Formats: sequence, C-alpha cells, structure tokens
Amino acid sequence: MINDSELIINADGSIYHLNLKPEDIADTIIFVGDPDRVPEVSKYFDNIEVKKGKREFITHTGFLGNKRLTVISTGIGTDNIDIVLNELDALVNIDFNTKTLKEEIRSLDIIRIGTSGSIQGNIAIGTILASEFAIGFDTLMQYYKKPYTDTENAIRDAVLRNFEDLTFKPYVGHASAKLLAKFAFDMPKGITMTAPGFYGPQGRSLRTNNTYPFLIKHASQFAVEHRQITNLEMETAGIYALSNMLGHHAISINAILASRVQEAFCNNPQEIIDNAIKTILERI
Repeated sequence: MINDSELIINADGSIYHLNLKPEDIADTIIFVGDPDRVPEVSKYFDNIEVKKGKREFITHTGFLGNKRLTVISTGIGTDNIDIVLNELDALVNIDFNTKTLKEEIRSLDIIRIGTSGSIQGNIAIGTILASEFAIGFDTLMQYYKKPYTDTENAIRDAVLRNFEDLTFKPYVGHASAKLLAKFAFDMPKGITMTAPGFYGPQGRSLRTNNTYPFLIKHASQFAVEHRQITNLEMETAGIYALSNMLGHHAISINAILASRVQEAFCNNPQEIIDNAIKTILERI
C-alpha cells in the first residue's frame, strides 16, 4: 500500500496537482507547455467532455471522430514533467481506493507538441522535427534509477567526452518506436538537448557570465553513431526518461521557431505551431 504522503488525493477524489480523476483522461495524451495552447489543440476536437485546471495544468478531454484524446499543459521544464508523468501514471495504474498497484498495468501514448530552436544550420525555421533521442542537461534523473539501452549508453558516453567540463551527469531517453513510425515517418529526426532553463542553460547571455560559454558550439559539433544534436528545448528528455521507466510510449514533436546558428527567430510562430498540431491530429 502506498502511503498517503506519497500519493496525495484531493477531497473530491482527484490527484493532487493535476486535479484529475482516473476517468478524466484518455489513453492518448497530447502534451503542450503553454496553458493557452490547450484550446488551440482541443478546438479541433468534435466534442469536449472534460475541462479542468489547476495552476499551470489545464486539461481538455474529448473526441476527434471516435478517438478519445486528452490534451494537457505541462508548464515549462522537467520539474513539471516529473509531476505530470508520475500523476498520469498513478491515474491509470494505481487504485485510488486501496492505494495499491492495479493487477493490469496500462501504457499511455504521450505526444509532446512543443517549440524548439535548431542548432544545426541545415534545419530551417518552420521545420517540424521529431526527437529520436533526448539528452537531459538538467538534474531530474539524478533521483531515479533508469535502465539504459546500448544506444543510450553510447550517446551518454559521447556526451561526457564532448562536454568534458560538465559538473553534472547528463542522462538519455528514447522515443517510442511505435509512435515514431506512426507520427514521424516523414519528419527529420535527431537528438534533442533538454536544458533546465531558457537563458544561461541554453547558452544565452544578456547581463550574465555563463559557466559554459561554448555550449551551443559544442552541441552543434556533437555526433555519435551518425546522429547529431539537432535542437534545444526544456522538456523532452524528462518525458522520455520517465516514460521509458514507467512503460509508456512517448514522442516529442518540435516546431522549430528559432535558429541558434543563424541567430534568427521566426515571424510567424503561431502558424508554425498550428501546422504541427494539425499534422499530429491528422495522423491520430
């Protein structure tokens, strides 16, 4: 039995942060960072049966044709991903009445539709890119024991060689082969670098002196087994690593809004994001 302090249930029977009950979510869940982007996805649903929110976590569940879908905002960063992934897993795999694991463990399909910046000159602004792997430059997985595949070990070892002055331990996660085949069969793919912040952790300097001033240069030159670090964002590695551990299928779809190599930002971000949303919904 799971202790009350480990799994906190609200008075109405919903889970602590997400404010959701088990029946409120579908088996296919779309992640967006921005709460305002939730209705930008659900406006394409044929009907919406659940609208709930608490803090930055806004959830809409409904139907697109005969397919039940949930879209939920995670907020920014892998600290929020830690909350969202663990609580979604609890919603489907823990009996809230007995606080014990269910006999049959369910696997969710999780699709992140997010924004990102490219760090390779051949990836144009406006590209929709799928993350095959993700490297976490945050510390989330210092608190978990994650099994590694041979390819993940090779990527992690190459990161430690390439970024030899790091004072923390990066981690690696992988996308679901099933979801890559379904949603990203014609998309460019690469390794996504997940940072714990937008400014210093992504090599930006406004009025600060950064510990890793050559972060983007080193990342753009990284290569292992014919794979490159293609883009930079703030959630994917946490989604992949926790999903790998918990047995869920996950894929991250990145709308490229900026080029860190060309030092440019798009002038039509909403159009690019909407294109990514519609592409995914058409393939669901």
